[in-house]
Amino acid sequence: MTPSSADDWLRLDQQICFSLNAASRAFNGVYRVILKDLGLTYPQYLVMLVLWEHGTLPVKKLGEHLRLDSGTLSPLLKRLEGAGLVRRERSAHDERSVEVRPTEEGLALRERAREVPRRIAAATGFDPARIQSLRADLDRLTEALDAAAATAVTAEA
Repeated sequence: MTPSSADDWLRLDQQICFSLNAASRAFNGVYRVILKDLGLTYPQYLVMLVLWEHGTLPVKKLGEHLRLDSGTLSPLLKRLEGAGLVRRERSAHDERSVEVRPTEEGLALRERAREVPRRIAAATGFDPARIQSLRADLDRLTEALDAAAATAVTAEA
């Protein structure tokens, strides 16, 4: 539905942010069920995805990949370390930096996680091409919003 008046723009069903938030909550519900067998929460799964892809990373770089600050990331890493899935160590090259790497157990979990993307795709009911297109649209939206936020911060300064 396209808004026909200025007041229609203020309807909840016209807010893209609400639609994205509702979809995110729905995804989290599906992930909660699927990831239960792996013993991971959704944020922990995201950490493991990055480490499976990149191997050992400084916490700062891991946070950049996930778009998380260290205050949010540190408790996640502490729980993953407690579960024996990752190890945190001071960098040999820079003592100020902490590096995170998957343990053998964390690497073995990757095999069990291989079915997660297929199960998520099946839950959406979308074919792979539609999922790829939607992801590309969301990436462009994120870039546009990041640029708008940066411009707003510059304008405020």
